[in-house]
Amino acid sequence: MTQAIDARTPAQPSHLRIVGAVSAAHFVSHYYILLLAPLMPFVRDEYGVSYTEIGLAFAAFNIVSAVLQTPAGFLADWLGPRILLVAGLLIGAAAFAVIGAVHSFWLMVAMFGVAGIGNTVYHPADYALLSQHVPADRIGQAFSLHTFAGMLGSAITPPAALMLQAWWGWRGAMIGSAVLGLAVAVLVMLLREPAPARPTPRAPKGAPNDWQILLRPRILLSLLFFVLLAMVNAGINNYSVVALGALYGTPVATANAALTGNLFLSAIGVLAGGFLVGRTRRHGVVAGLGLAAAAVFTVVVGEVNMEALALVAAMSAAGFFAGVIMPSRDMIVRDVTPPGAFGKVFGFVTTGFNIGGIVAPLVFGAIMDHGSPRLVFLVAAVLTVAAIATVSGRARRPAAD
Repeated sequence: MTQAIDARTPAQPSHLRIVGAVSAAHFVSHYYILLLAPLMPFVRDEYGVSYTEIGLAFAAFNIVSAVLQTPAGFLADWLGPRILLVAGLLIGAAAFAVIGAVHSFWLMVAMFGVAGIGNTVYHPADYALLSQHVPADRIGQAFSLHTFAGMLGSAITPPAALMLQAWWGWRGAMIGSAVLGLAVAVLVMLLREPAPARPTPRAPKGAPNDWQILLRPRILLSLLFFVLLAMVNAGINNYSVVALGALYGTPVATANAALTGNLFLSAIGVLAGGFLVGRTRRHGVVAGLGLAAAAVFTVVVGEVNMEALALVAAMSAAGFFAGVIMPSRDMIVRDVTPPGAFGKVFGFVTTGFNIGGIVAPLVFGAIMDHGSPRLVFLVAAVLTVAAIATVSGRARRPAAD
């Protein structure tokens, strides 16, 4: 009898399978977002196009993602998040396979638009799956691992893409990356989905419809939070190296080391934030303090001409505190989301990533064009402080788990 019980008892909690599969999908999401950047010189040489023309591929990806991500959230709640996640992975893989196989620049731009369709599913489907299947006392850590996996995908993309390019050319790198998405799609498809950790209740009579839910003040504040933080990240990630060079004459190698420290410590901060969310429900306080600390170190970078080691330390500290707040950010959104609406709400608020990604180059590019590199850091700090207002107060969950 004991042996029979042991045979039916999994060695690990069943929700870990969901966390692992969803994190793998998030890794692919970030990998695909950055895939073109390290391969741009090779694409440009083959097609004889300008960087502005290549920018049309980025624009197609982000515009499609911004427009369709909220509808994808509705589909996640209607069809089920797992089938939508598989579809998104397959669409992205197919788009990059076509880019690698067919010699046509404008088809490449179109396929980046198609890849944008695939990109719309990750946040709504991922957060819906995690919210449905991970126990409440483990959800913060699950969000932390999910975010960390995405950041790891971003960090690995440049060296991985360049390695594949060295072996098979940039087209082979695209096709090889498509195989990665296909493999994770199969993994998610074959996943034995456990029973939900919590039931999804029916909407009570007279409850607001789906669009009214998205227009609730706390959810609109969450959207604004994502827009502001996306602008900060885009400003620091894309412009800090050139801004440091223009402001202090910082060597490119030193500025890149500072940016690398910022990104690496941000990933470590995500894991630390996952530890914190499991030990407090005051997620707004954690997010506010982390944002304030990140803003202080960002101002220091913009105001003080430091030696290389101090610069790397300050940029790394800013990244660490920016990472710490991410699991709390996700918990704040979850706490204001009615049961059964995780896909649409997370799909809606994470559209802020795309909005911020579209607006930030206009703002920070104009700052650099006007010869004000110090403002790159000061504006980033102001946007970070502004984000504190979007997480102030204590959110009350619309309905109990």
